[in-house]
Amino acid sequence: MNTMWAGRFQKELDAEVNDFNSSIPFDWRMYKQDIMGSLAHVSMLAAQGILQDCECKAISDGLCSILADLESGALSIDFTAEDIHMFVEAELTRRIGDVGKKLHTARSRNDQVALDLRLYLKDEIDVLTGLIRELIGALLQKAEQYASSILPGYTHMQRAQPVTLGHHLMAYAAMLERDLSRLADTQTRMMGQCPLGACALAGTTYPTNRGLTASALEFDAPCENSLDGVSDRDFVIELASTLAILMMHLSRFSEEIILWCSWEFRFLELDDAYSTGSSIMPQKKNPDIAELVRGKTGRAYGNLVALLTVMKGIPLAYNKDMQEDKEAIFDSIDTAKQCLSIFTPMLITARVNEAAMKKAASAGFINATDAADYLVGKGLPFRSAYKVIGTLVAACIQRGKTLETLSLSAYKEFSPLFEEDVYEAIDLDNCVSLRTSFGGTAPVSVLRQVNLMRERLEL
Repeated sequence: MNTMWAGRFQKELDAEVNDFNSSIPFDWRMYKQDIMGSLAHVSMLAAQGILQDCECKAISDGLCSILADLESGALSIDFTAEDIHMFVEAELTRRIGDVGKKLHTARSRNDQVALDLRLYLKDEIDVLTGLIRELIGALLQKAEQYASSILPGYTHMQRAQPVTLGHHLMAYAAMLERDLSRLADTQTRMMGQCPLGACALAGTTYPTNRGLTASALEFDAPCENSLDGVSDRDFVIELASTLAILMMHLSRFSEEIILWCSWEFRFLELDDAYSTGSSIMPQKKNPDIAELVRGKTGRAYGNLVALLTVMKGIPLAYNKDMQEDKEAIFDSIDTAKQCLSIFTPMLITARVNEAAMKKAASAGFINATDAADYLVGKGLPFRSAYKVIGTLVAACIQRGKTLETLSLSAYKEFSPLFEEDVYEAIDLDNCVSLRTSFGGTAPVSVLRQVNLMRERLEL
């Protein structure tokens, strides 16, 4: 038998069971992190006198040659191996002989995989962070460009008040900035305590220095409890949750893009490179990319629920159930990266129909609050002003009028406080430009939001 547990077992593992048990079809992607962890481990073993310096050099040189060959393509992953850890160890022993078998001294695959996964997810968070920053940069650019472009703001999907497109886009930038913060928090906790050296569950009798390996791998400290070190997957669940929230934000944005691209809105037109057509209806231009982002959000949600379900009934310490953590979190990462990578250029190349937005904003009485505020400015209490304008709007609907087209004499039927300057007060550009309160929709406020975020994120 050539398995790592040869000796205790008298029969070869059934081939189908071996395939079922194997994780290398998905954990192969952690090869770099596995080798980096092994390099830190063998260096510590030599520093502690557990291995001789010549043994450390032979193992380190062998590991570096494996990494170089994998990176160059000179070496391919052997998918008949059980996992990436055993592949690397077997390849190392093949290259340098029996001294390679000493690499696994004072560690287990339990602490090894816990380490590899943390290191891999840390690197992936860096990639995700870069992609989110690119999307935020695109939003800031568009928000600045359309800081004065008016469209109707909605509540309950009913036209509510006039806002600017720049203001609308900055709301999504704010969501994405929170996603950046959550990713950073997750990464900080992920790299807080290093599991390497916890071994299978109980630590080791060897005189190891776990602080040395933790420092070499850029952790804050070694984990304080070996049982927790090998069985903790909070960091995986936390990242899955963060990615689910990120995808929710992209999905909300996608929903609005889909609506805005419809003939009923026509606020936006996606570039041909980011749209598709119909196999039967030649007039169609479908926002399929945005729809796919919206649909793929379900994968991120499902992965989060899967991870929580896998972990909910596991006693200490490591159990094979935990092998199911990787495919779920890898899929969430891959999905988020793919969606972010395509979302940014889709947004940058989209064409805005300012005329359609302004036309939509001119209907629906979205300046009614400003008309009420006008009366408040004339001395009427807000609740009384609210009732006057509500009655006035109902009358406009019956007469087929808008607040802009209603005559001054008609206004005076509802309150003697109305004067000629009411038309200035309900002008959409004025309604927007006067909302200069911090975080408001006025162009000057939008530009302030853009500048503040640029400063914070150094974009």
